[in-house]
Amino acid sequence: MATFAAVDIGSNSVRLKIARPVRQRLHVLHEDREVTRLGEGVFRTGFLEPTAIAHTVKVLRRFHRAAQQFGANVVRVVATSALRDARNSSAFVDWVRSATGWQVEIISGLEEGRLIHLGVMSGTRTARSRVLLIDLGGGSCELTMSVSGQIHQMVSLPIGAVRLTQEFLRRDPPKKKEVERLQEFVSEEVSRVERRIAAARPQMVIATSGTAAALASLVAARKKRRVSGVVAAAVVHELARELPRRTLAERIAMPGIGPRRAEIIIAGVMVFDELMARGLSSFRYSPLGLRDGLLAQMVAEHGGTQIQKQIESERWNALLSTVRHYGVDSRFARQVREMVQRLFTGLKRLHDLPPEYEQWLVAAAMLHEVGNYINRAGRHRHAYYIISNSEIFGYTIAQRLVIAAIARYMGKSRPSAADRALKPLSLEEREHVPKAVALLRIARALDQGRRGAVTAVTPQLRDGDVVLKLTTKRGGASLEMWALEKERDYFKSVFGRELVGVAS
Repeated sequence: MATFAAVDIGSNSVRLKIARPVRQRLHVLHEDREVTRLGEGVFRTGFLEPTAIAHTVKVLRRFHRAAQQFGANVVRVVATSALRDARNSSAFVDWVRSATGWQVEIISGLEEGRLIHLGVMSGTRTARSRVLLIDLGGGSCELTMSVSGQIHQMVSLPIGAVRLTQEFLRRDPPKKKEVERLQEFVSEEVSRVERRIAAARPQMVIATSGTAAALASLVAARKKRRVSGVVAAAVVHELARELPRRTLAERIAMPGIGPRRAEIIIAGVMVFDELMARGLSSFRYSPLGLRDGLLAQMVAEHGGTQIQKQIESERWNALLSTVRHYGVDSRFARQVREMVQRLFTGLKRLHDLPPEYEQWLVAAAMLHEVGNYINRAGRHRHAYYIISNSEIFGYTIAQRLVIAAIARYMGKSRPSAADRALKPLSLEEREHVPKAVALLRIARALDQGRRGAVTAVTPQLRDGDVVLKLTTKRGGASLEMWALEKERDYFKSVFGRELVGVAS
């Protein structure tokens, strides 16, 4: 049984969660968290400070020991706003790899929001169909509008609590002028999404991360009752006026606010006050977040069927959105996708590709013509650039590079070890991609005329050859047979088998 570990390297703190699936649910084995303020220097100078790096790496070593102790055999480590902005992020990534062997993945704000949404929705029971998620971190604030469990809109704003504190609040307690400037900046940023929030008409607002937890705990302590997690907008507004008048020592003494959170709580409550002022009556705190989304994603990729359906739905919606954006012939793309899935399934014994390659082939089939948007001349190079550099929900950077590499070779060129498209890939992926390319090229050939002349393909292994039995429309598929013939040499160079097409 697989054991999963998720590590979230944030601008304010570093978090670890280790869990194992038990009866369709994740059983948490271990959690750890420490404030390291990795983003503090970035927001002032653009660079990660050596002391913050050393502190964070020390914590990650501890996390690494815990992962080994609990037998975590699947680990994913992601970093967010601080490393997105830092000019020396590569030095940090190298240091972590040297110290732990872990590869840090720097994710975009939108991918961060998608994973938070996945984590919250996979662990929250709610009949509400329209939900606004607020995740206020150290460097950014992710807002996600969700409809019936599916992401409808998402935006990432540069108004994290550490970033704002470093930029605007110099004294303790802050001067009135500092608070006013902070309010003006946050108000301007939030106003960019005000119409989207109003149009989303959220029936419930869910807030995650440290500031929301602190506010919920503070409210519960003042009301002398257990933490319900619900915080009214009026209470947030009162705290937004009260907290800036308190000294750091006074804020630390307030129940629910720890020593490190007290340093940045003023900026945090200002963000929530601005958001709630946009017609939101209250928010409910959820302890779920990015780590839970990472765990859900890892479980899905290892056969967690329930979560996998949601992720596949997100990916498909993202592909359709990209197809529309770049004006791709969607009928042709869907036909190629259907053909390549049949080839992938029917020739498993031949290609022996990992199961996830079916998804990568589906994506490459849908997107291999996006390069036409730039120019038909060099369109396959353009397709590689667009896919590898686009934000496509549900796919990591590494996965997009594989998809882009497959789509790159739909023209005259063939994969070569020296190619720029293959160099970013692992040695294992470089061996897999030529096989995937061969399958996609055949699928594309089977609709060469873009008229759906081939309605079905049945692959068979016969006497050392690969026979494709084609079901065709009346009038035949002579153009497709011609295109298939042109693929025989490359197919044989990859698989060592002859390719034979039989039309009926």
